[in-house]
Order: sequence, then C-alpha cells, then structure tokens
Amino acid sequence: MVDDLGRWAESSFLILVSLADGAKHGYAITSDIAEQAGVRLGPGTLYAALQRLEERGLIEGLPAEGRRRPYRLTAAGGAELSAQAARMQHLATLSRHRLRLDPA
Repeated sequence: MVDDLGRWAESSFLILVSLADGAKHGYAITSDIAEQAGVRLGPGTLYAALQRLEERGLIEGLPAEGRRRPYRLTAAGGAELSAQAARMQHLATLSRHRLRLDPA
C-alpha cells in the first residue's frame, strides 16, 4: 500500500517507522526521522503524508494534547510496515549479493 503513495512513499514509510515505537506528534516525528534517518521533512510534506496515511487507515490521530495532536500506528499500519521492511530487506540482501559484498 505504501507504493500507492507515489512520490511521498519514502516520507510515509519513515513516518510509519517513527510511529512503530509509540505515538508522537508532528514535531516529535520530524525530530525522530531526522535523528534516525538523517532526513528532514518539511511541515507540508509531513502533514500531507500524515493525512494520506490516516485516510488509508495506517495511522490514527489521537485527541490533541494542547496544540499538539499525536498520531499512532494502527494494526493495518504495523502490518504494512512489516511487509515493506521485509521487501526492503530482501532487496538489500539481493543487492549485496549481486555486488559480491556478501558470500553466497
């Protein structure tokens, strides 16, 4: 399903990864992604991706805490993240094998 998100697939995947260890609000998501993946998501990219993920049922918004609205991964989001991570792992293994970086 993340593939259906077009050019925003990377940011959507990174958001799912960030939310995998618990609910976060927008600033915490962007900080986590910057720290863990070295990618800075601008506010427009972040909130557009959050909206798409929520519309697809992969995340859900929680009640606002003051001005901040946290989001959390849904069961469907966890399943999608797991499937995408497995796909990426397979491609990484294949790449390393074909580059002869790992023994056969």
